Amino acid sequence: MRILVVEDEPKTADYLHQGLSESGYVVDCAASGIDGLHLAEQHRYELVILDVNLPGKDGWQVLEQLRRNNTLRVMMLTARGRLADKIKGLDMGADDYLVKPFEFPELLARVRSLLRRSEPIALPEVFRVLDLELDPRRHRAYRGTRRIDLTTKEFTLLQVLMRQSGEVLTRTQIISLVWDMNFDCDTNVVEVSISRLRAKIDDQSEVKLIHTIRGVGYVLEARQ
Repeated sequence: MRILVVEDEPKTADYLHQGLSESGYVVDCAASGIDGLHLAEQHRYELVILDVNLPGKDGWQVLEQLRRNNTLRVMMLTARGRLADKIKGLDMGADDYLVKPFEFPELLARVRSLLRRSEPIALPEVFRVLDLELDPRRHRAYRGTRRIDLTTKEFTLLQVLMRQSGEVLTRTQIISLVWDMNFDCDTNVVEVSISRLRAKIDDQSEVKLIHTIRGVGYVLEARQ
């Protein structure tokens, strides 16, 4: 399997290249965002490991452009450890977010986890709850005739809630299903994400579908 490392710090890039190569992966390195995008267009990668502070185009810009053109896995690897940065990266479509300094065995475990999830999964045709419709194949969501613009993680979160419509999901279950347990569970990322999703799904509709079960979790269902 082939991995692209986009990292401008030579020692870190060399460390990742050596460790991943010794673990059996084919590794290419780019020292700038522009070079990283060029390589991503020229070759087929199963995973991109992406720094944020890059010359030319920063990691956020690279991530945004990658998400426009393909669905390959992206792991953010950066010294930016603030909650706001983590949420930003995940909301923009990163599959994982690891903060520097890091231990290589943990990074390798996360790489293996991401690559195990790279194989295509059969998707259902359409999810429907009342007038809410989610089409995974076309990556579109509607409330009645109104199209809803969702980030990658918001779409995944809504799909999890709709797939298990009527079933209360705990915060821990949501973290496991949406962020695959590769995220700091002590943050309020679930609450923030639910709040943003509720604003898009329910705020303009008389009938609310996303409900909070105090002390338990969340459920998506049509209530009488």
